[in-house]
Amino acid sequence: MKNKTYNKKKILIVFLCAVLIILGLIGRLVYLMIFEADYYQQLAQDLHEREREIKAARGEIVDRNGVVLATNRTVCTISVIHSQIENPEQVIRILSDELDMDQADVRKRVEKVSSMEKIRTNVDKETGDRIRSYDMAGVKVDEDYKRYYPYDQLASRVLGFTGGDNQGIIGLEVKYEEYLKGQNGTILTVTDARGIELEGVAEDRIEPVAGETLQVSLDYNIQLYCEQAARKVMAEKQADSVSIMLMNPQNGEVYAMVNVPEFNLNEPYDLNTGVDADSLSEEELMEELNQMWRNGCINDTYEPGSTFKIITAAASLEEGVVDLDDTFVCPGYRIVEDRKIRCHKVGGHGAETFVQGIQNSCNPVFIDIGLRLGADRFYDYFDQFGLFSLTGIDLPGEAGTIMHKKENIGTVELATISFGQSFQITPVQLLTTVSSIINGGTRITPHLGVAVLAEDGTEIEKFQYETKKGIVSEKTSETMRMLLESVVSEGSGKNAYIEGYSIGGKTATSQTLPRSANRYISSFLGFAPAEDPQIIGLVVIHNPQGIYYGGTIAAPVLRDIYDNVLPYLGIEKK
Repeated sequence: MKNKTYNKKKILIVFLCAVLIILGLIGRLVYLMIFEADYYQQLAQDLHEREREIKAARGEIVDRNGVVLATNRTVCTISVIHSQIENPEQVIRILSDELDMDQADVRKRVEKVSSMEKIRTNVDKETGDRIRSYDMAGVKVDEDYKRYYPYDQLASRVLGFTGGDNQGIIGLEVKYEEYLKGQNGTILTVTDARGIELEGVAEDRIEPVAGETLQVSLDYNIQLYCEQAARKVMAEKQADSVSIMLMNPQNGEVYAMVNVPEFNLNEPYDLNTGVDADSLSEEELMEELNQMWRNGCINDTYEPGSTFKIITAAASLEEGVVDLDDTFVCPGYRIVEDRKIRCHKVGGHGAETFVQGIQNSCNPVFIDIGLRLGADRFYDYFDQFGLFSLTGIDLPGEAGTIMHKKENIGTVELATISFGQSFQITPVQLLTTVSSIINGGTRITPHLGVAVLAEDGTEIEKFQYETKKGIVSEKTSETMRMLLESVVSEGSGKNAYIEGYSIGGKTATSQTLPRSANRYISSFLGFAPAEDPQIIGLVVIHNPQGIYYGGTIAAPVLRDIYDNVLPYLGIEKK
């Protein structure tokens, strides 16, 4: 009897448990059907939808006259959908032949069970069209864009290039990414449970939005001529590299920025240094590439040498510690504390005025006026002229000035700073600072970006750049223009003279560290017309062989450039 009662209770408990489970399942089902219906409906839809990206065309980069410097070429991405392939052997054979790929590699991708497997990207359109013509089930040919640079090496470190995802890597391509990149679109197709696309079901398509056009201040013709001039002097002097910049000193627009040897933008991972890439480790190769991509005009600092005497002279005139008719004596050196600092003219210049000291690029004269100025005031002028700040140029990786701390500037340091040694600045910083000295005292922002244009060429946005007035007085600026014109017409810069044009400038020859290596940097900075500067340029030649004086080898380079560029810009002879 007890066993029967026990069995009934057991059956009742099991029944109640079953009822509770059934009620729970019904409750869960009601919850899922009513409250979670949208979620699971979307999940089911996602399982039967396949999304393919449509790449947006990247915006073009055009020069100041509309010449296209960076554009796009149509390429194709070849993919396979495993579940749709009907004849895998045919697919493997044709794709390996057309794409010049190893059959084993293609087979591995074709036989991989995945929703979609890429075989190759950046396939030229002609090949993509041929593959499409075979009409092979499961093979997809999607059109894409690859960045293309019509002039290969032109302004390579300025324009920059893009990666495999068409995203900017260096230069203007990365700086103006937000304008250039555009917005990708999508194609959405519906498949059955096996992943096969359903016929008769319309595709959802979101069209891509192309990037906007970037107009820059570079001038194709000026850039090309500067590159040719740089390559010529580099070959003649067997130099390591040559940098040239041309800019409008009134508004900061950069007309040319050259760093030879340039590299091929369409093959940016091919070394131009003569080093065998196969002999390098991955880390070593990356280091070589990073060096090749560096923009020497903005990424690298150097001792400017005598071109910096422009800044020393302007500060001394502004401070009133020197007059044009002040006289000096140069015996060929100056003793500063325990140091004998030599002039480039071993026998000395003898008695000379301040004007003659600039024309002769005499170190003792500039040591004297630097000492008159004093470390504290000189340091203040560094700050006033903007030398402790970045120029703000619209390119990535600008380097800052390398200068002694004020408390560490003794008499010897002050003397060497005065004629442009024992500290370092970038070429763009030198050009920008001198621009403010000769343009009436306004610090401009050097730049390349001018405007953003729509596809039809209408202006969407014009870029504005910061200026700062009062760097020097108009009187000091006028005096400096006169002094620097005399350097070219009567002094060390005479090799930059062009008949009919008034050109101002300054030569420089500096020695790199360690001094015992006997490696030099020859340079010349010049502007025209001297009385109303419309263009300013800087030529820097690194480690020339043989004669290395800036007045002898760098000044003629800028003269030849200006002989062509000044008439091109409509600057007429007097």
